[in-house]
Amino acid sequence: MSTTSQNKVQSTPSVLGRAQHLNWSNIQIEHVAEGIERQMVVGENLMICRFRFAPFLVTPEHEHPHEQMSMVVSGRVRFFVEGNERMASPGDVLHFPPRCWHGATMMDEEVVLIDIFTPVREDFLNG
Repeated sequence: MSTTSQNKVQSTPSVLGRAQHLNWSNIQIEHVAEGIERQMVVGENLMICRFRFAPFLVTPEHEHPHEQMSMVVSGRVRFFVEGNERMASPGDVLHFPPRCWHGATMMDEEVVLIDIFTPVREDFLNG
């Protein structure tokens, strides 16, 4: 099997215990909802996701048991974190401890976020 075709396969728990070297351009893009694309690389205890959000899209406030870090790659985002509003731009990193109440509204351009979760978001794998 060629390297290209191997990299076209989304990283899943079946590769646990093996080192991975991937490139976002070869990772499956999931269209999880209108205006939201997601790519995932899954490890044993953590995962990294790249999201693309359409302008003005709103992710409702929520919480989860996972620790999360979000890095803004492009675009501007209005985050709501435990009742506080924060504007984030490219290069900004936000940390959400487990059970932290948070949500976001994309501003007037496409937003690309890198989210890192630990433990792995099983709901992303099964949903």
